[in-house]
Amino acid sequence: MALRQRIAWLWRLFFGDSARAFGSVSVIFLVSLAIAPAKDHFSEWRHYQKQYLKLVAGRADALTLQRHLERGINPARWIEYSLSSALMIVVIAMLAGIYDIASLLLIFALNATMILFGWLMELHNQKTPRTNWTAYWFGCFAGAVPWIAVAVYLAGDAAPPGFVYGFFASIFVFFNVFAVNMLLQYRKVGRWRDYLYGERVYMLLSLFAKSALAWQVFAGTLQPA
Repeated sequence: MALRQRIAWLWRLFFGDSARAFGSVSVIFLVSLAIAPAKDHFSEWRHYQKQYLKLVAGRADALTLQRHLERGINPARWIEYSLSSALMIVVIAMLAGIYDIASLLLIFALNATMILFGWLMELHNQKTPRTNWTAYWFGCFAGAVPWIAVAVYLAGDAAPPGFVYGFFASIFVFFNVFAVNMLLQYRKVGRWRDYLYGERVYMLLSLFAKSALAWQVFAGTLQPA
């Protein structure tokens, strides 16, 4: 009987109403995507990647990118991330109930600053005999502030739609995995000894994070009132 009561309590906790059920299913779905076998998908992705490399092989900007990657730095990635990830956190902040334009601008700027510290991390360590983590930790601090601000609103009286909690948790996890990827690159753990392996992980994380946000927002807006 005690076991049944615990199961019933857990069911009410995660699936007690439509909002909790949607959030729980969203997290389960994202975890499934992360652990499901994806050999065929990655094989196809590598095929298209090779075709793209053939297409741009003779371009001057492709040669510049190749030189950057050989040195362990990719400025183009950080410029794109500084805009796209900052926009993502602004979307989450607005759905959480933050509408003040000054607050949104600050959230955007802090997140962009976090990303640019990543660029500085790679740039600085071009000339250091040992890895210097100063820019990394400054970036972690700058990136944590917007999430704390959004969490304060979610814990307060803003009362956003239930699905917001689900993708707040999922996108928060994705954002932190980016930092873990950089950590593994500079610690040279396993396959991350090859800078290009970490670059591929960045590409996949970017695809999954943006797709997860887009689909969860889209699905959330279709929920019955």
